[in-house]
Amino acid sequence: MMKKENKYSIKTLFSESLIQKKVSQTAKRISRDFKDKKPLVIAVLNGSFIFCSDLIRKLDSKFAVDFISLSSYEGVISKGKVKVVSNLKENIKNRDVIIVEDIVDSGETLDFLLKELKPKKPKSITVCALLDKKEARVKEIPVKYSCFEVGNEFVVGYGLDYNGFFRGLPYIGILKK
Repeated sequence: MMKKENKYSIKTLFSESLIQKKVSQTAKRISRDFKDKKPLVIAVLNGSFIFCSDLIRKLDSKFAVDFISLSSYEGVISKGKVKVVSNLKENIKNRDVIIVEDIVDSGETLDFLLKELKPKKPKSITVCALLDKKEARVKEIPVKYSCFEVGNEFVVGYGLDYNGFFRGLPYIGILKK
């Protein structure tokens, strides 16, 4: 289904109900794998905040949450250079860390983040992504949990944006001008 959002059209890719089903399934896997652990969940802002919020409410394990804000995009184009906009507050030394991302595409952002976190000596680092865009991958990133695999389209909704817009859509769609 195509919806018009001003001068853009958005073709629904994943419905709200399908997203919630996949988030629940992913939370069950994480809860099982971290059953006797107390991981630190790190939401990568801004895109993952809705996904992370829904995910942690479905976890059956004890955990702490922290946030990091990274920037690499301008519109639909990756600027290629990743920078930390806002850093972690928690100490990650000897802790199991779960990084929650909205989308892993080229892998540049997560590669940067993993290089930032590893010297801080976490016990383990696991990546959980709402969307995995494997065909766009430039860097090899170990994504252990993902809800959906997507093609090389530009997607918005459920936290994903275009220039700050469309994050609040309850579904994920392909953005077309």
